[in-house]
Amino acid sequence: MFRKAQLYFYTLRYLKPVQLWGRVWFRLWRPKPDLRPAPAVRRSSRAWQTPAARRVSMLSPSCFRFLNVEHEIPEPADWNSLQLPKLWLYNLHYFDDLSAEGAASRVEWHRDLIIRWIAENPPGQGTGWEPYPLSLRIINWIKWALAGNALDEVARHSLAVQVRILTQRLERHLLGNHLFANAKALVFAGCYFEGDEADAWLRLSMGILNREIPEQILADGGHFERSTMYHALAYEDMLDLLNLSNVFPVALSPWQRYVSSWPDLIVKMGNWLYAMSHPDGEIAFFNDAAIGIAPSPSALFAYAARLGLSAVFVPDDVVHLKPSGYIRVSLGPAALLIDAAPIGPDYLPGHAHADTLSYELSLFGQRVVVNSGTSRYGLGLEREWERSTVAHSTVEVDGQDSSEIWAGFRVARRAYPFDISVVRDGDTVMVEAAHGGYRRLPGRVVHRRRWIVHATRFEVLDIIEGEFAKAISRVYFHPDLHITKVGAGGMKYPEAGMAQWQGHRLDWQSEAATVAVKPSSWAPEFGLKLYNVSLELTASKGKVVFALSW
Repeated sequence: MFRKAQLYFYTLRYLKPVQLWGRVWFRLWRPKPDLRPAPAVRRSSRAWQTPAARRVSMLSPSCFRFLNVEHEIPEPADWNSLQLPKLWLYNLHYFDDLSAEGAASRVEWHRDLIIRWIAENPPGQGTGWEPYPLSLRIINWIKWALAGNALDEVARHSLAVQVRILTQRLERHLLGNHLFANAKALVFAGCYFEGDEADAWLRLSMGILNREIPEQILADGGHFERSTMYHALAYEDMLDLLNLSNVFPVALSPWQRYVSSWPDLIVKMGNWLYAMSHPDGEIAFFNDAAIGIAPSPSALFAYAARLGLSAVFVPDDVVHLKPSGYIRVSLGPAALLIDAAPIGPDYLPGHAHADTLSYELSLFGQRVVVNSGTSRYGLGLEREWERSTVAHSTVEVDGQDSSEIWAGFRVARRAYPFDISVVRDGDTVMVEAAHGGYRRLPGRVVHRRRWIVHATRFEVLDIIEGEFAKAISRVYFHPDLHITKVGAGGMKYPEAGMAQWQGHRLDWQSEAATVAVKPSSWAPEFGLKLYNVSLELTASKGKVVFALSW
């Protein structure tokens, strides 16, 4: 009980007052559906540009695939089945397939699905009427209509009822990407419809966005939750809003000063996403991150190009995204991505992992060193492990996480990076950083890490200051690599081995007390885990060295 009380104290102390009273209000207030007729549809000024396509998720009129899991949904009760995970049901209610690859070939399925949803989900009842799926569905129905698919009178009426419910259920207690999605949905509705009610939706939503965009999008273009996946979703959101502003310029004319700033901001967001992607074209895994939730970076860049924005990014060899805290080093065949970032905004760490000072490395276009990824949300040991320090290529001290992650989406005491430096000297780049997440331990431990990149060699030096019993530096390898340990490597590096894949060979060396090769798993997507291995480098004297040469 004392431990749980301690966790709550160190979690709640960071929250904003609106998150506390807002949670109470959200639980108690249940608005009644407003069933008045829908407003008239507004006339558009320009054509809607094709957005970034999602993966196909509707496999037949009643079969859906989300999070790499397929289910049939033949009965009305299945929309709220207690046998299905909540996140899977959320996806069912999003209607993402309306803008997915090849959506035009499934337009009649989509039309029938909209009719079915209206008939089987009475206003205000069930999962589909919760604010987040409500927001995404509103957006997707309007996107579908703007793409040339007419919403009939019944669908327009349902859409208006959904928007009215949403205005009474804004997720101010959660803030972050949830409140942003709520506001985005209301902007779409306010532009799609016309009249006094639609104008009120626009005033409400633009007021929220004008506060949230400067806070949620940092000066370097990164999303403030420091998740590459949620950044990609935020980038898509801003592209959609820009697209909408081109279609309905008159509706948004009162906010033209704000809207005119969006293109430059979106270009920054694209540069950030490019810098935080691997040479294979997909995102790095820091905090909650998985492939397949947001559209791929290449699809988003193509969408930006259709909107007339820059879609070709050539980052420098060294990119330090200081406001976000991430660092990218590209030298020869190596692309190194470093997490020297806060875990996220203090009042909103729900998507944070205890991954401070972790890194990912690609060589010759292939991921080599990875973090373990995200395969699921919710509660349970699997979620706890994937958020833990143990699951990342960084250092664990005395069996503790660098940030106290708990209960699926919570964080108590957390690590803050400091002493960050990036130095290039000829063909060598050296990055240094430290964090004090372990200062809460009796030995007041500080973890310092140095990464050195040469044209043919990569080295990580860990210094663990303070008193501790055991520190383990882990290196997780991509599943495609075959890792071996060959024993003594010499006086300087007592442990050594090889990593091989597709004709490439790496030699690894380590200076540590002991090195063990351990089986593990890597989750590139929700619902998907692949076998891989890690090296556990156990130190007892405060220093660990790991090196790769090629």
